[in-house]
Amino acid sequence: MVIFWSVYRREPKIIRIALSGNTKLFSSSTISSCPKIDKLAKQITAFLNGKNIRFPLNILRLDLCSVFQQKVLRAAYAIPRGRVSTYQLIAKHLGKSAAARAVGTALAGNPFPIVIPCHRVIRSDGSPGGYQGGSKMKQDLLRKELKQ
Repeated sequence: MVIFWSVYRREPKIIRIALSGNTKLFSSSTISSCPKIDKLAKQITAFLNGKNIRFPLNILRLDLCSVFQQKVLRAAYAIPRGRVSTYQLIAKHLGKSAAARAVGTALAGNPFPIVIPCHRVIRSDGSPGGYQGGSKMKQDLLRKELKQ
C-alpha cells in the first residue's frame, strides 16, 4: 500500500491510497511522511490486524472527487465493520434507484480504499463484485471483518 499525500491549505491531506505490491509503479514518487500521515498508516495497519478503526474523513481530499462519487463514498463509509451493503441499496439510498452501475463505477474509482471501506459493498446476488486490490483481497477483508 502506498499513501499519496500533499499539503493542502496548510494541512497534510491524502490524495490517493494505492493497493499494489508492485513498488516499481511508484518509483518516481518522493518518500516522505509527517505525523498525521504516519498516524493514518498506523491506523490502517491496526485495522488490517483486526482492530475496529473509524478513520477520519477530514484528512482525505474528497473535493477531488465528483459530487456523485463523494455521495457514494460517504455512503460506503457509513457501512459498519462486519456488515455489507449492495450497489443497488446505495443507489436507492441516494435517490437514484436505477444507478447501481454508476455506484459500482464510483466505488471502482475509490481513491481511498480501506479508509473508505468499498470492500463492504457487494452485488445484489451476494457475490463480491470487483475490487481494486483484487477479488481475493476483497473476500479476505470481508472474512476478517465477519470473524470479529
